[in-house]
Amino acid sequence: MAARRRRWRLKKRTRRQLQGWGAMAAVAAAVWVAGHWAVVWPVLVAVLSVAVAVGASWALLRAHRLAVGQDRAWRAQEEARARELSMAEVDALSWQEFETYVADLCRRDGCTKVVVSGRSGDLGADVVGYLADGRKLVVQCKKYAPHRSVSSQDMQKFVGTARLEHGADVALFVTTCRTFTKAALGLALRQDIVALHRDLLGSWAKGTHLETLIPLNGSGGGTRRRPSA
Repeated sequence: MAARRRRWRLKKRTRRQLQGWGAMAAVAAAVWVAGHWAVVWPVLVAVLSVAVAVGASWALLRAHRLAVGQDRAWRAQEEARARELSMAEVDALSWQEFETYVADLCRRDGCTKVVVSGRSGDLGADVVGYLADGRKLVVQCKKYAPHRSVSSQDMQKFVGTARLEHGADVALFVTTCRTFTKAALGLALRQDIVALHRDLLGSWAKGTHLETLIPLNGSGGGTRRRPSA
């Protein structure tokens, strides 16, 4: 106990000594600054100016990033709203009218010899035509409710006929629903079927060219992650 008390007194004495030396150093620094004020004050002004400039720049950068982020979010919301407005008209179409509508979009984007099957037993070729570069385009159209998903069975049927039966160079599966199931999209990716869900169809309807949508293949425009093939 006595040894512990001596250690405590020693620590207390050392702490007081350090405080005293610190006070002396502060006084010495104040005396030195007062004696050399003509030299010190320009340095202090420069340091304060730099600090203010850095703080202002950081605040401006943060405000800019916040504004850019808000602008991007607003643009994304507006684009999504515009797609949905255009899709509202598509939702009102019958399945036959939807096939004709898709054919008109193909013609708008430079496709030639576009034909609409408009009948059952077409083996998945609802719309057939040729892209501007001469490749044969075969389109399967599925007029589903937005909340539904394209199943693997739907995709399997199209995979089995698009190239073997119809000789497609580009096989396009277009739907009004929001998603393909993971299995359906994985099959599309492996078999090089272009999957256009509701968001991509909305972009197409709003004027995006078909040639720019083909490389996206189920991954663009929507909020859902693209499953691995």
